[in-house]
Amino acid sequence: MSDPTPSATPLSSQDLLARLAELGIETRTVEHPPLFTVEDSQALRGDIPGGHTKNLFLKDKKGNLFLVVVEEEARVDLKSLHVPLGAASRLSFGSAELMEEVLGVKPGAVTAFGPVNDTEGRITVVLDAELMEHEAINCHPLVNTATTTIARDDLLRFLRATGHEPLILAVPRRTAEADEA
Repeated sequence: MSDPTPSATPLSSQDLLARLAELGIETRTVEHPPLFTVEDSQALRGDIPGGHTKNLFLKDKKGNLFLVVVEEEARVDLKSLHVPLGAASRLSFGSAELMEEVLGVKPGAVTAFGPVNDTEGRITVVLDAELMEHEAINCHPLVNTATTTIARDDLLRFLRATGHEPLILAVPRRTAEADEA
């Protein structure tokens, strides 16, 4: 009789920062009160330069998973996003349970660093082209009580080191007309 393989424990914020350091990636982390929304972030994080992220954990009807990382104020057009992604259907938000299972984070702490916990390669990482124009990008380090600044190219290197080749594309935006309809 063989022992069941224990499920992998998600990395902690400290583990993540240690992994980044092992890769020779410099970061700067600022601690702050818990942030759950973009509005919280803007009010409480202080003045941290660089692009600030909003992260969408999405799935299609076949169970394909996507982590879409955009600038915090981007208004993503979820009705058309499936097209450039080649998804099987329109996208919906993944459950909190699925997010915790795949990315090892709770709602409010979804982050571009989350794929470090996706050891099975279940998620497709999508980085918005507009966000990638920033030289520095700010993400939660697996918790929503801190913000970590990483260089754009180092974020790409980190994601590749986790086995996730990110898609960089112009994520479709909602228009003001669509919002009024």
